Amino acid sequence: MPDSPLSASPYEVLGVPADADAAQLRLAYRRALRHAHPDTGGDAATFHAVQAAWELVGTPEARAAFDRGVRTTAPSDAPHDPFAPAAPRPRRDSRPLARSYGHPGGFSREQYLALIREWAGRGVTLDDPYDPALVRSAPRDIRHVLADALAEEETARALSTLGIAYTVWHDLATDAGGPGLPPKLDHLVLGPTGLIAIQSEDWGGPVALKRGELVGDALAGERPIRALAGRAKAVTRPAKVKPTALLVVVPDEHAAVPLEVGGTNRGAAVALARRSRLASAIRDGIPGSPQLGGVDSMEVRARLQATVRFA
Repeated sequence: MPDSPLSASPYEVLGVPADADAAQLRLAYRRALRHAHPDTGGDAATFHAVQAAWELVGTPEARAAFDRGVRTTAPSDAPHDPFAPAAPRPRRDSRPLARSYGHPGGFSREQYLALIREWAGRGVTLDDPYDPALVRSAPRDIRHVLADALAEEETARALSTLGIAYTVWHDLATDAGGPGLPPKLDHLVLGPTGLIAIQSEDWGGPVALKRGELVGDALAGERPIRALAGRAKAVTRPAKVKPTALLVVVPDEHAAVPLEVGGTNRGAAVALARRSRLASAIRDGIPGSPQLGGVDSMEVRARLQATVRFA
């Protein structure tokens, strides 16, 4: 099961309350397995999700570990918060990284911490605001903010591998957030393949491109491409430059294909990408997005450096 604040818990996958006894849990597992099996009209993804849920809570030891927020695969069953800020990963090579500015996920994490403490109540001490049990019990809108932070951090890790020819800005301040939307642009990438505005997202469900906009039940009325275009314009207009592409990045399981391209918005190519496809999509160039020569890229970088602000 993916480590996402919006992922269904194993109890939700099996269709039982978290306090179900062992007999109820086993009965629910057998029933869910039978209904999800491809041979009985189910689908492979649901079948595998049921099996993964059972691995997490199917034995007393595994269930106790899951309820405590412990990964049984961690060394010595050490507590592991999948939602806490991750330590820097060791590098496997010495190739130069992309130049990077800003703090990816920082604004969203600050927002999450404020919301979770407000939701817990005045006077309540939260020893660990990223405790998995606490996160799972929070309202969806709070979990979504944390999911955004995690998505932005994962995107930043992928973008850092682009190489020295690319410059990346994270968490750029903008006044074009709109009602209920964060006042920032998640990422802006500049390189020989263009100037690409990126939104990192995890809506907890699949999305797809249709007529230049994202659609999907999990969006709940949002219009992400329109919002992304507004943020990108607000950030790039002071530098008198324009983005060449608008790209939304989602977890792999939430996009049907690795890279989906769907028309243009204000002259910028519109695309949806799986997270694992992000770096290669930018290196290859988003189809329909104009590329920049070396001189043009240096001029755009200088203009942006003089105007960008961070959230």
